[in-house]
Amino acid sequence: MPLVPRPGIEKAPLYIPGSHSVEGIADPAILSANENPHGASPLAREAYMKAAASMQRYPDGGATELRNAIATRNGLDPDRIVCGAGSDEIITMLTRIFAGPGDEVLYSEHGFLMYPINALQVGATPVKAPETDLRTDVDALLAHVTDKTKIVFVANPNNPTGSYLPTDELRRLANGLPENVLLVIDAAYAEYVVRNDYTAGPDLVDEFPNVVMMRTFSKIYGLAAVRLGWCYAQRPVIDLMNRLRSPFNLSTTAQAAGTAAMQDIAHTEKAIAHNSQWLSYLSEELKKLGIEVPPSVGNFLIAGFGTKETADAAYAFLKQRGVIARQMGGYGLADYIRITIGLEKDCRLCVDILKDFKG
Repeated sequence: MPLVPRPGIEKAPLYIPGSHSVEGIADPAILSANENPHGASPLAREAYMKAAASMQRYPDGGATELRNAIATRNGLDPDRIVCGAGSDEIITMLTRIFAGPGDEVLYSEHGFLMYPINALQVGATPVKAPETDLRTDVDALLAHVTDKTKIVFVANPNNPTGSYLPTDELRRLANGLPENVLLVIDAAYAEYVVRNDYTAGPDLVDEFPNVVMMRTFSKIYGLAAVRLGWCYAQRPVIDLMNRLRSPFNLSTTAQAAGTAAMQDIAHTEKAIAHNSQWLSYLSEELKKLGIEVPPSVGNFLIAGFGTKETADAAYAFLKQRGVIARQMGGYGLADYIRITIGLEKDCRLCVDILKDFKG
């Protein structure tokens, strides 16, 4: 008799990450994965190398120094923080704790692909709520809540659309959910948002026992390679996560790099200023070419070409000339490509190539 996996595993699609290489081009402009073009903080790199000297020792299983650094930077209680190997591990832990066969996991139509993938992995059913004008629709989410719903994932800002829910709408969603439904606010791009009506979610976590806020070091902190994320929740949820979490889920080097990154405020401020300037530039220049660019508050935008065929052709044309963007078919947005805000030279090169493409 053959081995039989748990229900859902075989149905879960593989996550396909953004490409980082182009055959025949030694140093392409990598605008495919929403990474920080300035890289990691010099303090983080130094701390990583120093920590590598003690590879023979087990890491701190509680990530104590890292949690304290996160708490200090964000004004939070370190005992209500759990760290993971990227926010992906946080998503996995929460899904494993709160959902299973017969349950539903709800997310917005163009939300992060790891939400439905994780739902399927535990045997739950992923449910999409439609968006309005590429924005998360609170009324649509609430209308899709059933007695089977166990988790609602909301990326805010959303990847890949770049749109966001203002604070009052996010609070309205939290207020409208049953107490037994967990609301997970995925604020991976929170640091890039420069809007007065935005919250990453810690205030809602303090207000609602069924709300969790997730964050990551992979974006503005430039630490995607070390796999580091964290979440903030009320103590009962934190206790459950620590019971499920692997005892040494974060390497010593990752913890050291993350701790130092949290302390280098100048590095993140530089990244925010750069992103604001070149997000505006890229958006306006693409619009001049007749390309649709929905408003974005992240470190990326999506560029609409009207049809899948034209978007695929634009993606291929950019790649051939050394700029790697990201195709959006997996998100139900096949007529768009996503472009990360890179260095100045990358943004200008992207515009120049698309000018040639548009002819």
